[in-house]
Amino acid sequence: MGGMEIEIRDETIRLGQLLKLAGIVEDGAAVKELLADEAVRVDGALETRRGAQVRRGSVVEVDLPGGVERVTVAGD
Repeated sequence: MGGMEIEIRDETIRLGQLLKLAGIVEDGAAVKELLADEAVRVDGALETRRGAQVRRGSVVEVDLPGGVERVTVAGD
């Protein structure tokens, strides 16, 4: 897998929204499954809350069957 950068307009975005925007998941059910499997880290720390606020500059790593997908949050 690899890495991508997602631009946001606000200072923060909810984790579930970010994962959908990045195309890692299609819906909230898939987000819940990843979180239940403890497959998501934000800035190196395990995250299990779908509504967790992710800030600009944060790096989200998702452990998927094909490898780790890394998303960097960017903005104006």
